[in-house]
Amino acid sequence: MLANYIGVLNLNEEEGNLKSLTINRPLASVIIFGRYRVIDFILSNLVNAGVKTVGIFGQTHSRSLVDHLGTGKPWDLNRKNGGLFIFNYSLENPLISDVKLLKNNMEFFYRSSGDHIILASSRMIYKIDFNEVAKYHEEMGNDITVLYKKINDTEGRFLNCDVLNLNEKNEVLSVGRVLGLNASVNISMETFILKKELLIDFIYKAIEKSKYNSFKECIYDSLDKLNIGGYEYKGYLSCVNSVRNYYLTSMDILDLRVRRELFFERGKVYTKTNDSPPTKYYEGCEVQNSLISNGCLIKGRVKNSIISRGVEIKEEAVVEDSIVFSNCIIERGAFLKNTILDKNVIIEEGKRLIGDKKFPIVIEKGEIVENLLRKAGENRR
Repeated sequence: MLANYIGVLNLNEEEGNLKSLTINRPLASVIIFGRYRVIDFILSNLVNAGVKTVGIFGQTHSRSLVDHLGTGKPWDLNRKNGGLFIFNYSLENPLISDVKLLKNNMEFFYRSSGDHIILASSRMIYKIDFNEVAKYHEEMGNDITVLYKKINDTEGRFLNCDVLNLNEKNEVLSVGRVLGLNASVNISMETFILKKELLIDFIYKAIEKSKYNSFKECIYDSLDKLNIGGYEYKGYLSCVNSVRNYYLTSMDILDLRVRRELFFERGKVYTKTNDSPPTKYYEGCEVQNSLISNGCLIKGRVKNSIISRGVEIKEEAVVEDSIVFSNCIIERGAFLKNTILDKNVIIEEGKRLIGDKKFPIVIEKGEIVENLLRKAGENRR
């Protein structure tokens, strides 16, 4: 178990292609798979491996993230020694780099008792045993080990992700970026293992040079100076870096193989729990190949969809190939296809929303679709 390791989650993640979902929250706290948040998977990977201290370096609009994480109790991180620590960007200067944020909170690293760091982002969804990765890192004698997966990215699901060029010894020679469809690439999982003293050294050098926009740039700029090796991961991997990829990642969970790997292998996935009653299925409803959370009222038809807590789908309403966040109401006769509804959305009676799998429609938090359609009509006049 990795009691001598410190988890560092860097939430300085590009959210430009997710704005409709991240206006009121960071990517890390976006709902996924009905009852979870994006951050739950990397956080669970860490605690399942025995990591007792986790620092989360987040953004200014982090109310929902703090509310979700709380004291860290669901992850057994509400402890006297170690525990969960959350650091945010300054309100006066929210645009500082993640390097500066790490520098401003150096006391966390000095006071934490571990001597190794697992540095990761939240947007990569995967399930792994970090004990195996740490063992490989120490046996190989790497200064830094970066996780990667060999991908045939013919659908463009890893667009703008980092690509590692490796030699036969799995040493990282250079780093590029996915700019289009690729037959075979080594996708960086944005997860690094290194000694704490090396991370501290990186931070001070980065501040001194003032030329890095992100901490991983510091690492990649040291390829010719340090022994940076790759660890090949062979399980399920998805990157939530756009609305399209969020939609496709969510739909992956309807695949039994993916569901088994994420939830029943290499430990549990922990999240904040809510005391909701079981979902009630009314006579005449129809549910097919869908994931439905507790506390829902299902009176209509649901197919190939993911429904979060407290959703009401009324008579004759149809929800297909869609994702519905918590506490939404779909009125009688409404029809949704390839649509994402944020929390507390109301779809008025008889309204139809039909998107595309590549470009799903997103209705923002708290909107009423009848009002949106009326406003759109008035704007066209």
